[in-house]
Amino acid sequence: MIQAPEPEATRRIAGIGESSRANRHWWDRNADDYQLEHGEFLGDARFVWGPEGLDEADAGLLGPAAGLKDLAVLEIGAGAAQCSRWLAARGARPVALDLSRRQLQHARRIDEEVPGGPVRLVQADAGALPFADASFDLACSAYGALPFVADSARVMREVRRVLRPGGRWVFSVTHPVRWAFPDEPGPDGLTAASSYFDRTPYVEQDDRGIAVYVEHHRTLGDRVREIAAAGLRLVDLVEPEWPAWNEQEWGGWSPLRGRLLPGTAIFVCVAE
Repeated sequence: MIQAPEPEATRRIAGIGESSRANRHWWDRNADDYQLEHGEFLGDARFVWGPEGLDEADAGLLGPAAGLKDLAVLEIGAGAAQCSRWLAARGARPVALDLSRRQLQHARRIDEEVPGGPVRLVQADAGALPFADASFDLACSAYGALPFVADSARVMREVRRVLRPGGRWVFSVTHPVRWAFPDEPGPDGLTAASSYFDRTPYVEQDDRGIAVYVEHHRTLGDRVREIAAAGLRLVDLVEPEWPAWNEQEWGGWSPLRGRLLPGTAIFVCVAE
């Protein structure tokens, strides 16, 4: 079998359209492997905020579980809709949105395999949410969309637009401090190799120079300013510690690094 050459990793500017196209195609190509590798950890109807394994059932960042009943909830970057399925089991009315058609096909596959009704699925870009103003009581995202979009401030504005006043927006991303360190789970990942303040996107591109994967970096200050400018109020910033029970490696996340460096940042916001 002839295999395509490995993409070249580089740092360069990648705009809204290029980032969206690259990441949609990347997730469509890699959704099967992703669900095969991480599906057991994510569960079929579990709400986990990141590789540390912080579970919403324990953290309660969305509010008391009993208070989720009948709430209209938008999950952004839902993947196979595991989080939405957890919300539905608590009486919420979730909508699972993702850019990748293949990820949503996995969501429908899981719906057919587990008890409960199917989750409502929508394929769309997080920067142009196809919903009316003030449609949702709550919005959430567990590592979905925000690390991959060129204009995350636009996503914040869109989330604020579709939230009702007082609605909560909770999202997790790779902790910004990780940008300064190599994405390695072992000792090589413990030495800073680049500037935390360098916002130049990480791009994987093919031999024609076309991006096939893009990640965008924001500092903590950038995130706070985006949140405030969108008309949202930051009420908590959670940095989960690596728990003793979690021995898995997930990309650059590992027990070794997790004991020394924060790996995930969870922003809890309220619509003003």
